[in-house]
Amino acid sequence: MARTNGGITGKRNLSSFGKDKQTTLTSSGNLSTLSTTTQVQALLVAGGGAGGTVIGGGGGGGGYRCVTNIQVPAGSVSVTIGAGGAGTGYNAAPNRGANSSVTSICGSDVAAAGGGAGATLSHNSAPVAAGGSGGGSAYNATTQYAGNTPPVSPPQGNPGGGGENGPNYAGGGGGGAGAAGALGTGSSGGNGGAGSSASPLSSTVFAGGGGGSGSINDNQVGGNGGPGGGGKGQRNDPGVAAVNGTANTGGGGGGRTNSPPAYPGTNGGSGIVVVKEISRASGVWNLRSQFAARKQGTWGDFNQKFLNASLDYLIVAGGGGTNLAGGGAGGYRATGYGPSPLRGAALSSELTGIYTITVGAGGASGCNGDGTDSSIAFSSTTTSTGGGAGGGYFGAGRAGGSGGGGGYHGGPLPGGAGNTPPTDPSQGSAGGAGATASSPSNAGGSGGGGGATAAGGAGANNNPGAGGNGAPNTILGPNTTYAGGGGGGGFAQNGSAGGSGGGGAGGNGGQCSGCVSNGVAGTANTGGGGGGAGRDGVGNQGSGGVGGSGIVVLRGPSAVAFSGGPCAATTFSTHPGGDKLAKFVATGTLTVSLA
Repeated sequence: MARTNGGITGKRNLSSFGKDKQTTLTSSGNLSTLSTTTQVQALLVAGGGAGGTVIGGGGGGGGYRCVTNIQVPAGSVSVTIGAGGAGTGYNAAPNRGANSSVTSICGSDVAAAGGGAGATLSHNSAPVAAGGSGGGSAYNATTQYAGNTPPVSPPQGNPGGGGENGPNYAGGGGGGAGAAGALGTGSSGGNGGAGSSASPLSSTVFAGGGGGSGSINDNQVGGNGGPGGGGKGQRNDPGVAAVNGTANTGGGGGGRTNSPPAYPGTNGGSGIVVVKEISRASGVWNLRSQFAARKQGTWGDFNQKFLNASLDYLIVAGGGGTNLAGGGAGGYRATGYGPSPLRGAALSSELTGIYTITVGAGGASGCNGDGTDSSIAFSSTTTSTGGGAGGGYFGAGRAGGSGGGGGYHGGPLPGGAGNTPPTDPSQGSAGGAGATASSPSNAGGSGGGGGATAAGGAGANNNPGAGGNGAPNTILGPNTTYAGGGGGGGFAQNGSAGGSGGGGAGGNGGQCSGCVSNGVAGTANTGGGGGGAGRDGVGNQGSGGVGGSGIVVLRGPSAVAFSGGPCAATTFSTHPGGDKLAKFVATGTLTVSLA
């Protein structure tokens, strides 16, 4: 008997084939999204700048941005459409356009900047005229006001044109998304810069600059508005006004001439936003439905793509907590950055997709307070092991990424082993052994916790061991040291210092009853070990320090895009050199895609 489902068992899914949904918005509000939408692409065009007066410059086009991989909340996306800059009276300060934006899942706006206003005789300065694209100068300055303000990559706009200050007079054209505004000349105002249609979400040209004004006295014509909604500058005929930027194009307003004063300045055009929801199909489809959907162009692309790029990482586990000896640092594993002997192989041959990032917590105060592991789960899982807890009065240190220091009574008590379980390169060092008390004047000393680059110091008579040093790393840019061991606590003596890289210092102990202090906690998000507690000569002691939490960082080339969540756990940024950075200070998910 013939089957109607292509031989595949399962319910037919007739509701969706994973087709992406695209929406154009011309006014601000909340866009309702598909139930499967977690990220969007967006074309953002901000409002254009107003045109200037008194042989003024053309308004700059609104910023024009094509942004991918915007993580959005479920159900709806908040979208703001920037208003065009409002024209003002004769020689009054003109207005820049307003930003257009999409609000991401973390509550931050991904925005295109409003276009700079065309300058006037008395308001010819960067605070007025710089913007997404820069406004043109009035006739009394040749300054080309900056576009792409504030700066983004790729640039969202271009500079405006300078004015012509004699023997004839003319305003400069406003910059556009695709080209700079032209200079005013002896025969006409500068033309507005052309807009752009570079976004794959729309073939329409947006964000053209406004034309600069000509001068009635010198019989000049106004500059043409740039393609993409830029308004024309006022010509030498006082009966013909300058032209506003076109609504919902982000075009700049045209510059206005020097007479008559009754004419107001022009308005910039309002912006526009186009949102494409990246849908992902799910469920079971029969083959006939698949073939039909393919033919209609509605079948989604479910194939992961090779990144064709290597990803460097830093993975630091939570540092060990402790009782009296120093806690061991969390395991340290890195590629590309940090000390050469500790660099492993970068991730390669990975696919786009969503991956789990685990950031280990610091260990609790006490003899069993091991730190917890940090890891990245790509095609295989790479793990750094939590630091071992420091020993108590009678206890040895525990093993871990780096080992905890040993206690100091009934010993010597050994420190815990580092690099446990073993990795290559090594993820950490052993804790220092404790030295037992030998006489009333010799109180012994607890061991320091191991660090990423050095073992914890061994305790000696009346001298607890220092924490082992951590490893410096520049994967985020600044040179930051991670995974230092905690210092040993003092027994009727002062405690020792923690190792560099977040290791907590040991607490002090005194001869008098109750003269004790607590160990210092390892620094958060360094994987530093906790400092041991101080103990006095009659058995009183403070609390051992908790270990510092870990951190995970990934770094890839500009062709890669990172996003993810939750918001409080993640920071995504671009290094000045163009590399993409993803920093996790708590457990979350990482979405890796192609930019």
